[in-house]
Amino acid sequence: MGTRIDQQQGFATELPRERAVVVGVHLPEAWAGGKGGDADLPELGRLVETAGGLVVGELEQRRARPESATFLGSGKLEELKELVAGTEATMVVFDNDLSPAQGRNLEKAVDCKVLDRTELILDIFASHARSRQARLQVELAQLQYLLPRLTRLWSHLEKQAGGIGTRGPGETQLETDRRILGRRLAQLRRELQDVESTRRTQVGSREGLYRAALVGYTNAGKSTLMNGITGADVYVQDQLFATLDATTRRVDADERRRFLLTDTVGFIRKLPHHLVESFKATLEEVREADLMVHVVDASAEDPQHQIDAVNKVLKEIAPQEKPTLMVFNKMDLVDAELFRNRWTRVYPDAVFVRGREPEGTAELREILTARLLGREVVRTVALPITNLHAISAFHRTGAVLEQTFHADLCHATLRLTEEELGRLLSREGAVLVGDDRG
Repeated sequence: MGTRIDQQQGFATELPRERAVVVGVHLPEAWAGGKGGDADLPELGRLVETAGGLVVGELEQRRARPESATFLGSGKLEELKELVAGTEATMVVFDNDLSPAQGRNLEKAVDCKVLDRTELILDIFASHARSRQARLQVELAQLQYLLPRLTRLWSHLEKQAGGIGTRGPGETQLETDRRILGRRLAQLRRELQDVESTRRTQVGSREGLYRAALVGYTNAGKSTLMNGITGADVYVQDQLFATLDATTRRVDADERRRFLLTDTVGFIRKLPHHLVESFKATLEEVREADLMVHVVDASAEDPQHQIDAVNKVLKEIAPQEKPTLMVFNKMDLVDAELFRNRWTRVYPDAVFVRGREPEGTAELREILTARLLGREVVRTVALPITNLHAISAFHRTGAVLEQTFHADLCHATLRLTEEELGRLLSREGAVLVGDDRG
């Protein structure tokens, strides 16, 4: 239910939820435009609920290709009209993307609001965007989607156009609106570039730290794991796209070792292209990660379906393959032994956790720390005894394997990362002795 403030009475009243009929047209996978494949009405229903709506009816049709004018065939369109009238629906939501003409024709036919999958997802993103960067990214995606559809919705920009005195010679309202949108799109891109410059400066200060990024299908439990591992306070809610902003926290494994963990926006089947483009600044964290932690909802009806959807988006964002750790979360909601036996055959190195329990996040933290330790090498360095403070942290963590003194030099065999070795050589006057490997 939405909330409305009654201006006369001065109290909040509940707004009725919009009643939605969800529609899915199953198309061959190879259908033009890459928009084929089966519809997923249960997922679409969850999207509607996340947006604040109530699903009151469903309709499906299998076609070789959409009907050019109304997407549905004539018989199914009549069935949809009856369903809308019988359920008193206030909107129809398609699991497919509609052309501007199809949306216009469908609204006339059913006499209520018609949304397609992209419009619905954009609406959810708009309501969940909290940071300035997320709001800019969502508005950019919305305007990119809206631009070719102005013939259907041109009147919503009349106030922005300003009426008399704002139009060029012979310019139509539609042309004015397109010009306004074009200027706004250019401004949004400039503002996002400024945000990106600031973000790159922040990332520059993280050089040398091991980075892991939590990726996965929306609502797989990434933010819950993030909070458990880092103690962060990332927003957690059992809904799709609860988190839009990438959140990065430092995790101290011990007095010397630390890594960065980033929680990213969740993916979804057929994530709108406009959103992928707009959120590339946020998803840059994925490209820069040393390890991708792919979190999967073990309780999902078809986990492999979600894995494939995430991998498809990841290939678009980060074409270069990265080391990936598969993590099956929410094991408390399935038969753990049966599930583990089945999926270890497909992903033999996968980890199975219960993210809502401290033991689950502790186990994952230990595995990430082990990955960090796996980057260490064994090297012997000669260090001036006046600079012995530089290896005090290695003593505390047990990373000094051997230590001998020669006149004014200390020979220390250390287990350390290449970055730490570089700092000793460049800043502390250390030199390499031999070429130990470990």
